[in-house]
Amino acid sequence: MASGNDEMERGVLEDGYDSDEEGSMDQTLEAAEVPEWTEQLTPRALIISLILGVMFNFIIMRMSLTIGIIPSLNISAGLLAFFMLKSWSQAFEKLCFSRPFTRQENTIIQTCVIACVSVVQSGGFGSYLFAMSNNVAGNFSEANDVKNIRVLGIGSTIAFMFLVSIVGLFIVAPIAKVMIVGQKLYYPSGVAIAHLINSFQTSQGALIARKQVWVLFKSLVGSFLWAGFKWMYSAGSFCGFSNFPVFGMTAFDNKFYFDCSASNIGMGMICPISINLSLLLGGVISHAFLWPHIKSKEGKWFPAGLGLQDVHGIFGYKVFISLAMVVGDGLFHLVHVLIRTSHNLYNNKRQENFILSESKKLSATNSNTDLPVVEVSQEEHRRTTVFLQDHIPSPIAIGGYIFCAIISIIGIPFIFHQLKPYHVITVYLIAPIFAFCNAYGAGLTNLSLGPSYGKLLIFIMAGWVGMSSGGVIAALASSGIIMPIVNYSSDLLQDYKTGYLTLSSPKAMLVSQIFGSALGCVLGPLLFSFFQQDPTLGDEDSDYPVPYAKMYRALALVGMEGLHALPDNCLSLCILFFFLAVIINAAKELTKKLNLELQHYVPSVTGMAITFYLGPYVPISMCTGSLVTYLWGSVNKEYARTFTPALASGLMCGESLWLLPTLLMDLNRVHSPMCMKFFSSGTYAVMVSDPKYGLL
Repeated sequence: MASGNDEMERGVLEDGYDSDEEGSMDQTLEAAEVPEWTEQLTPRALIISLILGVMFNFIIMRMSLTIGIIPSLNISAGLLAFFMLKSWSQAFEKLCFSRPFTRQENTIIQTCVIACVSVVQSGGFGSYLFAMSNNVAGNFSEANDVKNIRVLGIGSTIAFMFLVSIVGLFIVAPIAKVMIVGQKLYYPSGVAIAHLINSFQTSQGALIARKQVWVLFKSLVGSFLWAGFKWMYSAGSFCGFSNFPVFGMTAFDNKFYFDCSASNIGMGMICPISINLSLLLGGVISHAFLWPHIKSKEGKWFPAGLGLQDVHGIFGYKVFISLAMVVGDGLFHLVHVLIRTSHNLYNNKRQENFILSESKKLSATNSNTDLPVVEVSQEEHRRTTVFLQDHIPSPIAIGGYIFCAIISIIGIPFIFHQLKPYHVITVYLIAPIFAFCNAYGAGLTNLSLGPSYGKLLIFIMAGWVGMSSGGVIAALASSGIIMPIVNYSSDLLQDYKTGYLTLSSPKAMLVSQIFGSALGCVLGPLLFSFFQQDPTLGDEDSDYPVPYAKMYRALALVGMEGLHALPDNCLSLCILFFFLAVIINAAKELTKKLNLELQHYVPSVTGMAITFYLGPYVPISMCTGSLVTYLWGSVNKEYARTFTPALASGLMCGESLWLLPTLLMDLNRVHSPMCMKFFSSGTYAVMVSDPKYGLL
């Protein structure tokens, strides 16, 4: 899911980041005193982090249950943190007991919010955790016994989140020192956010930030009101503006319609246009051509009359072909990053040995001549000094990882009895290796492959445990153990890079990460319990289809049972689309290597795979967001680039916040007063002529 989310920030970096500009900014901020780490971790920073954590987790949870692709919200978090700090400072300044905020405090809030969001994003609420439930298991005839179904209560979910989340924070700390100071990896998203936060401390940056927040506020209010207006007409299935058949009723039956979602439009404005078009392309290929063709083979390839959610029918083709593409995409990137990581480490080692050898030769030739010293700027030296003096010592970090892992090894089998302690030990032994590889790859490519590692472990663990011992639950739970660690290795290292460039203390950042993770461990299960009140949660045609959950469970079943239970020709199609995914990725890497313009037109395989299952209605709205961004940029490119993230964030926040009054109305049994539906002219003629409809 997270593999393409950072491309937007990479675009911000490439379009708006200038090394000369950063140099002048560093000179402006160079004289500023660096506060102690305890002064960076202020009570107001934690309070603001709590507020933003609640807001962003609503957004993340909703997206994970609808499409599963979550855009990066780092820019929005940094921007709102600045605005709230500024407002807090000005308000309390009038009472004469407030002090100005610093860029370090802004970074601490950013880090805390991202840690909170990462817990919910890695918590499996839209993937492995929900895949354990009856809602998803009912779609499969296999593994429907008690051992392979598990529905956690709120308390058990919170306990599991704490067990698997806090441990990952300790393994990130020693990796950060190696990657940022030792290897000097770039981490483009972290650099982009640091540039943004540093710019806030200048007068021009503060003025632009205030304008951005005003745009965000207006779009948030508009999105909130629009969500309320849509609710008025949604009393029933397929009622309201969320099912607007703009392409006609025949296209509507194949899920080609406009859902009028401000949140999806905003998400499309943030996501790169290549991702949006890939989503749309996948929806067109599957729902306009592939699925209609397979449906015409009903009675030949698969039995006629099966339910829409029966894996032995067309539903099986949807799930397993989509899964084949996702696995092909993930394995390609996994192998590619491992090869690139090994190659870079080998080259760095050779370079270090060469420099050491030449230094010794020079020293032996002329002992009175000083060795050449690599020039390091004063600001770079200052950053390294600040980063290292407050860095968590590796023995303490490794000891914390081992201590938390031991607690998890004892506690997790009590929550998931299908997992034995030796299973959990195995996961925690390989997790640091995966974390290191993912962290290094993210520093080079800005991409996180956490879900790929999780899927690989599902496949291995399912075969190891077996169906009779609850292999489905064991495999899905083991994925939940490793994914937070691997995702943290990329997400939080981006924040450490931001902290390095803003002279923020690693100690303060670790404390803020622990606070944010603890907050996410509580917020995630509470928010998920709210969405679980919807009885249609997980249904293909519901507002929250949770597409990844079915893919994760299907992968566990494949790992245990093999492919003999699939419908006819399904395996052949899976193999075809698996290699198609590999070929597309190879073509993309080749065009990048040759620096061809064609690289921008090669689609994202994972994006295509999601809409193979989900349908094209979500990417239609997301492409609308891309169109808005393009038209805005054609009028005023600089203005659009500056304010698009703020506008998009407001659109997503407003519609997500409407969930709160919806919950209150549901609790008080207040329902939408009207239902607005669309019919074809033929259906309308029948309804008019039939007295029972009362239309005459």
